[in-house]
Amino acid sequence: MARPRLFRRIAFSPNITYFKPRGVPLRELEEVLLPVDEFEAVRLKDLEGLEQEECARKMNISQPTFHRLILSARKKVADAIINGKAIRIEGGTGYQKK
Repeated sequence: MARPRLFRRIAFSPNITYFKPRGVPLRELEEVLLPVDEFEAVRLKDLEGLEQEECARKMNISQPTFHRLILSARKKVADAIINGKAIRIEGGTGYQKK
């Protein structure tokens, strides 16, 4: 039996939740969905420069789970930048604002 999923702490809620390439109409773009927990992982690791263990502790998740989140987030951001897609940051269930 799998262990119950822990609430992931999110300390920052973005005011801007949509990014798109300039000069391309929105209706012509594909979208990449970046969940809030992946957004928080990028913020903690890449912007704040924290170690993965500290990031995981701040988000109330294990270090391997954090590692999977950051890999997924970075892949989505790279896909959007390289392939000219829009990025939509969106919440979900299982999140707890710090």
